[in-house]
Amino acid sequence: MTTELRAVLTMALLRLIAGTIEISAGLLMLKFGRVQTALKINSMLGLIGPIILTLVGAVGLIGLSSELSWSRLVLTALGVLLIFLGTR
Repeated sequence: MTTELRAVLTMALLRLIAGTIEISAGLLMLKFGRVQTALKINSMLGLIGPIILTLVGAVGLIGLSSELSWSRLVLTALGVLLIFLGTR
């Protein structure tokens, strides 16, 4: 398996896991049926989202590391960092 394919599969798997967590959280909110509990679940999702974003970005950068020059790799990493900081 090539490095690029491995990176894409890892990125897709992380996104699928994140989606499964989101759907599960929505179902838990419906199950408990209380605003207080739903807010607690939502706050946990607020922590998971940026972690997944950072992990997917890191895997993507690692996948591109053999194809990009160091300057472009640093610029791309800074772009991912700015996205992360902008969503805080």
